[in-house]
Amino acid sequence: MADPTNPAAPARPRTVTVSSYLLYLYAALGLIGVILSLTVIGKTADVYREAYEGTSAEGTEAIVTVTSVIVAVLGLLFAAAFVVLAIFNNRGKNASRIVTWVLGGVSLCCSGISLAGSAVTSSMSFESGQTDVPDAAEIQERLEAALPGWYTPATIAISVISLLALLVALILLALPPSNEFFRKPAPVWEPPVPGSAYPAYPPAAPAPGAPPATAAPAPGAPPAPGTGAPPAAPPPPQAAPPATPPAAPPAPPAEDK
Repeated sequence: MADPTNPAAPARPRTVTVSSYLLYLYAALGLIGVILSLTVIGKTADVYREAYEGTSAEGTEAIVTVTSVIVAVLGLLFAAAFVVLAIFNNRGKNASRIVTWVLGGVSLCCSGISLAGSAVTSSMSFESGQTDVPDAAEIQERLEAALPGWYTPATIAISVISLLALLVALILLALPPSNEFFRKPAPVWEPPVPGSAYPAYPPAAPAPGAPPATAAPAPGAPPAPGTGAPPAAPPPPQAAPPATPPAAPPAPPAEDK
């Protein structure tokens, strides 16, 4: 499928089209994961509040809540970014493909937005030097008891499918058909058609300080305003021929005999 905004662009290969669909899928799954995490943020805060109440780690639920909100905002930003990148990838923008690789690599290294949030929550165990707080295993048991039974399997499935979709999308953008689509076409020289006139060269620019060239006025025409040149005098009129022919000379007198 060619780009309607650029008819000269090559047809879009299936590798780019499928990659964009996978990016759309990754963004949609990320949005679903954000919605699910926000629906249980209250129950998660209650579990941490009850677990650390009266201990040296009291108030941990505030940190967990702030962390969950930050992860949700990042998830929304990443989802919107991948949608925009997929649109520009379909148009053959090589810069958007590079940005897709960069953001995709960051997402893969962080193991996805959902897994990153779970890692931050589980790392807050407070087991080093503090004996008055419950351990991480007890916190996990309380979370599983408070959260719906479908929540953990759903979040894991979303994270795995999202990572696979993103990985395949990045690989498709690196295949040879995609490279040909994103490579700018080289200009092609077209020979002139026999019999056609070559384009005229533009007039040479006047030298610095030289007066601009003006066309010579027609004979008898007034000078251009501001030139200061006197008008050319018209030619003298020709003499008209005499109306009557000249008189003949008188005849000589006759001689007497």
